[in-house]
Amino acid sequence: MKIWVDADACPNMIKEILFKAALRTQTELVLVANQYLRTPPSPLITAVQVPAGFDVADGHIVQGCEVGDLVITADIPLAAEILKKNAHALNPRGEFYDQENIRHRLAMRNFMEEMRSTGQVSGGPPPLGNRDKMVFANALDRFLASAAR
Repeated sequence: MKIWVDADACPNMIKEILFKAALRTQTELVLVANQYLRTPPSPLITAVQVPAGFDVADGHIVQGCEVGDLVITADIPLAAEILKKNAHALNPRGEFYDQENIRHRLAMRNFMEEMRSTGQVSGGPPPLGNRDKMVFANALDRFLASAAR
């Protein structure tokens, strides 16, 4: 099992949690971004820089991801593709995507995108706080503990 990270938009506080968890559990961690990423020196942690372009990092993650892997992303269409591969998707707020909630989240994402394009809504979700960080860390720990069994 590998952990894949859609790292372009992943907050640094979440990356730090992932680095520690990968080392603690001896789980391979792959960060994918279209920019250079600094990672701790470890054979378990890899940063992959892909060319700039729409969904290039997402495509790399989908191509490399296998059944049972975990993908960290806030990108709902990417999460939908990951679920089709029978892998797991967790967002930086500690919420797992699943077959039940992904359709609703895709519809809501599309609706909000339409509202933003007409100027009726601006901005995105609020920044991550300490509570979000704790919820994410707990969800990740529970997942890794269950995967180790």
